Amino acid sequence: MTTERSKSDLTRTRILDAAARTFRQKGYAATTLNEIASAADMQAGSLYYHFGSKDELLEEVLDIGANKVNDAIKESQERLPPEATHRERIRAAVDAHLTMLLKHCDYTSANISIFAQIPEEIQQRHLPKRDALAAQWRRILTRAQKAGALRDDVDLSMVRMLLLGALNWSVEWYKPGKTSIPAMADHICLMLLDGIGSKSSTRRNTEGRAAEVA
Repeated sequence: MTTERSKSDLTRTRILDAAARTFRQKGYAATTLNEIASAADMQAGSLYYHFGSKDELLEEVLDIGANKVNDAIKESQERLPPEATHRERIRAAVDAHLTMLLKHCDYTSANISIFAQIPEEIQQRHLPKRDALAAQWRRILTRAQKAGALRDDVDLSMVRMLLLGALNWSVEWYKPGKTSIPAMADHICLMLLDGIGSKSSTRRNTEGRAAEVA
């Protein structure tokens, strides 16, 4: 029984891996069960033994993808020492998010790239997973703001949505080998926490406004 169950689990995982890869490459509408079966190196009839429909496969792929990103960010925070700065915590979360999206997982990339294409009822069922990810980021940013590491006059909801949008969109433009994921994480945190305006430009604008008032 144990051997049979293990074999079934391995086959199920092979199907899910093939589905995630095919959804990511071809999108939701263009993906068929026959193509997933072919990618898994099996007959379509055998696939139906494990999954009853394309949407059933899709929902599990989406859930696995969301769980992987959530788990990666949680682990990134748990690995840091208690004395880690909030900047270090944000940077670790950015790196974990990007690494799971871009390096290790068709599931997470598929989750991002095809979400807008899938039926609305599946989107609605999957929203709690996305809400859990948003809540985790909300906690990281809120703690940083309360500790004075982030300005208290910024809207953290807007910051979170802009940050997640930027991280998730990277699946569309990232080219392996062109830049490293740690370097991307460093640059994103530089822009997020230090801004992109030069100090000399900020000083000139301040002096200009002062002159106008005078």
